[in-house]
Amino acid sequence: MTTPTENHLTDPAEFWEARYLANRGASGQVWSGKVNATVQRQVADLAPGTALDLGCGEGGDALWLAGQGWTVTAVDISVNALGVGAARAADSGLSDRVSWVQADLAGWQPSAEYDLVTSAFLHSPVDLPRDVILRRAATAVAPGGRLLVVGHGGFPPGSNHQHDGQDAPPLPSPGEVLAALDLPRDWTVETSTLVDRVATLPDGTTATLVDTVLRVRRPG
Repeated sequence: MTTPTENHLTDPAEFWEARYLANRGASGQVWSGKVNATVQRQVADLAPGTALDLGCGEGGDALWLAGQGWTVTAVDISVNALGVGAARAADSGLSDRVSWVQADLAGWQPSAEYDLVTSAFLHSPVDLPRDVILRRAATAVAPGGRLLVVGHGGFPPGSNHQHDGQDAPPLPSPGEVLAALDLPRDWTVETSTLVDRVATLPDGTTATLVDTVLRVRRPG
């Protein structure tokens, strides 16, 4: 859900700062702080190593990964969201396992390779070159590592997109995400599917959402 102030913002950094400031609950957070269930399922069978979390928000996934033994670089455009994540890391004794990086992913370049690169719900009502970001993310996967992309299969209730899709292109399927990545042919597709997820909406009601899941492995 967007506020009237957010609706007038087109600069990505300004939009997301306003989103995280205007929608905080009594906890001081916008989100629950829990790991995305699909991310948890997809990563639980992997040996911990180094991880890059793109669009980490308030750090729910990054903190869970750190708690599982991963060394995490968590990147987001919002200073306020990163501040929430860093404070929770300090409270949980995980500060030494998570590096918080403020950057606009539209231009940010990874400077290292990672055993896991993850992007969960990297969507935005304002300009976001998602395909470019994800192709760049694939270049940061170490040999033998994975890229995990989790996204919305349809616009969630309360978003500022029309559900008939007239004001925005349809959200991509796992196959379309894979095609847009344009990976070398020797990469292995480990997961390509749609999953249902029951979510609690801001008004307290629940809805079943559809998520797209793609996990690919670089040879090595």
